[in-house]
Amino acid sequence: MNSISLLFFIKPGFFDLIDIFLVALLLFMIYRLIRKTVAMNIFLGIIAIYIIWKVVTFLQMELLSEILGQFISVGVIALLIVFQQELRKFLLLLGTPKFLPEPISKLFRSRMNNLEHAQQRMEIIARAAEKMAVTHTGALMVLARDNKLPDFVNTGTELNAKLSDNLLRTIFFKNSPLHDGATIIDGDRVRAAGCILPVSGNKEIPAHLGLRHRAGIGISEQSDAIVIIVSEETGQISYSIRGKLRPNVRPADLKRVLPKELIK
Repeated sequence: MNSISLLFFIKPGFFDLIDIFLVALLLFMIYRLIRKTVAMNIFLGIIAIYIIWKVVTFLQMELLSEILGQFISVGVIALLIVFQQELRKFLLLLGTPKFLPEPISKLFRSRMNNLEHAQQRMEIIARAAEKMAVTHTGALMVLARDNKLPDFVNTGTELNAKLSDNLLRTIFFKNSPLHDGATIIDGDRVRAAGCILPVSGNKEIPAHLGLRHRAGIGISEQSDAIVIIVSEETGQISYSIRGKLRPNVRPADLKRVLPKELIK
């Protein structure tokens, strides 16, 4: 009995179907993390090498099969090195309730901030953004949600100060030593300023956007944070959620849209 005819006698069970579904879900999530980045090309290259290895093994091309086999044998270590940033991003997502489907995540998600409280915070932030936009003061404000971003807080100067528009404008004042980095806001507290954020590798980001916008998109890709950006060159206000940038928004748009996002 050959292997083809044997397939007709294989009846996948319930747990086999679950196994297939989970593997497909895992592959889809990996694809979402690395699409539109250089890592996607590397991933496709590794798959191509694996397919070639299988073909030459089937054709009994022993020398080439041995060479490719040695490459594949150390593939796990190579993946850990090449995809270090992507693996870190995946683990960050895995560690937040946003990773889970919406009905499940609601069981774990903190509901400490109601809509009224979120609107009050956004009023302060939008007012500061509006004033900084008028003076073309560059700003990068990160609003933490379930993921409190402790690794990124530690890269800056910890403040743990009460949120106010005057404080935000002082931090991003051009002569301030903290104005170049990001400010991380958690609830009604300014946790830290001058923080270093990961830069997005998304190839579709317009070339005219600078490091401030790319860093804002980068942290929103790697966490559930909401990021508000004020351009130093144009004075335009933008915000980024889940790796998507909404450019040239008005302060009224921030107060209308973002409070609902904060309490999700």
